[in-house]
Amino acid sequence: MLPTYFISHGGGPWPYMKEQMPGVYDKLEASLHEIPLALATQPKAILAISGHWEERDFTVMAGAHPPMVYDYSGFPEHTYHVKYAAAGSPQIAQEVQTLLEKGGFQTELDHKRGFDHGVFAPLAVAYPEANVPVLQLSIRADYDPAAHLAVGRALAPLRGEGVLILGSGLSYHNMRGFGPRGAVASREFDDWLTDAVCHLTGLERSAKLLQWAKAPSARQAHPREDHLIPLMVAVGAAENDKGKLVYHENDFMGGTTVSSYRLG
Repeated sequence: MLPTYFISHGGGPWPYMKEQMPGVYDKLEASLHEIPLALATQPKAILAISGHWEERDFTVMAGAHPPMVYDYSGFPEHTYHVKYAAAGSPQIAQEVQTLLEKGGFQTELDHKRGFDHGVFAPLAVAYPEANVPVLQLSIRADYDPAAHLAVGRALAPLRGEGVLILGSGLSYHNMRGFGPRGAVASREFDDWLTDAVCHLTGLERSAKLLQWAKAPSARQAHPREDHLIPLMVAVGAAENDKGKLVYHENDFMGGTTVSSYRLG
């Protein structure tokens, strides 16, 4: 039974810009290197839920050879030509759709969707050889935490089949509040979030996460919760498993606190 992860994926195409930002991502990079080392076996596939893909209904990437989505701006020209050449998995995409529809969710398949940077940037570090098939599941545009927890529960059987469920966002995501100006808010929210994920389990943890917007500095940390919602899927798929802090720093981008978690 594979664990699930929620990772803070950093900013833009950072693995391809380390010369321009020396040292900035060293701690995050080390934590991503640890993911394959922490697993007993190589995953059959990775199902990634990125904060950078939202749809009205839950939508599954179903192409055999997904293209790239360069969903950022203002970065060096070479970052618009990088390739992460992992195969997709139409078979697992169909299974994901079946599981979600059994769970009562309207679900679509998208045969053209490509990898956004919330997926290809961290996986370029964790699995640089791109030798594990990767597919994405969108978040739903209403950001309903209960629905995303329930989606995780519906997808839980995939863990026993060797599919790694990977939520990808940021534990703190306020584009106007990175660095020193976000130090207090990010720390307060991170303390609350880590307590919920790592010190609670089961329905108690899920109930607390449903009330995330009442947490200290919640809306300063997430004016829009697109980068938090992937956590709900990872938690729902491992609802009764303990959480562990696998990445943490309080000086990210000059003073922001960010974290990543493994469940199970």
